[in-house]
Amino acid sequence: MVRAKKHLGQHFLKDEQIARRIAFSLSADGLFSQVLEIGPGTGVLTRHLLEQWRGRLTLVELDRESVAYLKKNFDHSDFVLIEGDFLRMDLTSLMQEPFAIIGNFPYNISSQIFFKVLEHRDQVMEVVGMLQKEVAERLVSPPGNRDYGILSVFLQAYYDMEYLFTVEPHVFNPPPKVRSGVIRLRRNSVTSLGCDEILFRQIVKQGFQNRRKTLRNALKPLNLPFDSVPDSTLGARAEQLSVDEFVELTKQLQSWKS
Repeated sequence: MVRAKKHLGQHFLKDEQIARRIAFSLSADGLFSQVLEIGPGTGVLTRHLLEQWRGRLTLVELDRESVAYLKKNFDHSDFVLIEGDFLRMDLTSLMQEPFAIIGNFPYNISSQIFFKVLEHRDQVMEVVGMLQKEVAERLVSPPGNRDYGILSVFLQAYYDMEYLFTVEPHVFNPPPKVRSGVIRLRRNSVTSLGCDEILFRQIVKQGFQNRRKTLRNALKPLNLPFDSVPDSTLGARAEQLSVDEFVELTKQLQSWKS
């Protein structure tokens, strides 16, 4: 038996149909040639991934009990099994080709996983992840919605995103106290935002940290001149701006910085 460990945020999926549905949510159109599964646990999702990705699958698992279980119950010549912390791994050296990430992500590190995806956006062509429903909805939320936030903007700048389906608590062991949501990210064609991307991130973060304020007031701590920014933009709140509008705002402000 593999005991679910609270400090690792483990909730093992036990429904084979849902596991298969998640596994086959990955595209098979040649955009990537390898798949990395985060936190396979007892391999419920892994079994279905092997149907399509045998020999091209890498598993990353931090829990020693789960690693021992996978080694005992699977032919590990079918995949690469790495015991370690995904958040600490050098993905550039680990994965040599464009790849996809999939997994039942631990709730307590799901946002960190997506920030790491952003760091490796030129390698990570697709992500299919199950995470807390509230967080999943926030990531795919469009502008003008109260769920729209910092990570929504950062991810939507480089990925086309969609909410796939909801998963109820009773299909997990132990059942979590909240519902889960499965989302899919597919890398878009954007290689550069065409603006100062460091300043872009600063503006987005500062805007949402004071999301109830207009941008004129929310961005004051950055000490940027607003002379070239239209009043219609400065009078809006961060949640009202699309990715393209944040990019345009950055362009209007970056000339002062340079």
